[in-house]
Amino acid sequence: MSLNDSLESLRQIDLSDLDFNNVGSWPAAVKFISGILLFMIVVALGYNFHLKDLQVQLETKHAEEITLKEQFSTKAFQAANLDAYKNQMQEMEVSFGALLKQLPSDTEVPGLLEDITRTGLGSGLEFEEIKLLPEVAQQFYIELPIQVKVVGSYHDLATFVSGVASLPRIVTLHDFDLAPAVAGSSSKLRMNILAKTYRYNDKGGQQ
Repeated sequence: MSLNDSLESLRQIDLSDLDFNNVGSWPAAVKFISGILLFMIVVALGYNFHLKDLQVQLETKHAEEITLKEQFSTKAFQAANLDAYKNQMQEMEVSFGALLKQLPSDTEVPGLLEDITRTGLGSGLEFEEIKLLPEVAQQFYIELPIQVKVVGSYHDLATFVSGVASLPRIVTLHDFDLAPAVAGSSSKLRMNILAKTYRYNDKGGQQ
């Protein structure tokens, strides 16, 4: 039975006479049309509840495939240049070690204190205090803090700071504190400053 024949037969049937409790007694045309509708409903439900999920999974897997291809390309490039990276790392380690070993040793610290004192006196300052503070160990180097307290004019203090920063040894200056040396007078200033020098940490460097 064709679909046109079924539609023609369906026009001649009063749907109100159909018994839904006894589907087997329905006319063949009604059964045919009902079967087509039921098939379409099953396909639609199948798409929504199964095929649609499969489509989402397929798109997810496709995106994962693109990501994996990119990762593979990156790792393949790294593997091809692995020897070059190793050589560069070895060169960097040698250069870094050479730079660290240029830091002052324990035996050079007294000379540094003398240089700081000489620079301050040459700038016209009076020293109230200069002392070593406890060391601070880092992985590759050790900080040697030096507390300095001097008195002088603003110009002399600036000359002193510039002179310390120009010393051949590595010295950094921190925590500046300026105040009048005499209350009510601005001709003399008292400066507290923390100077830090550094030495190579043999134990840390070996690790």
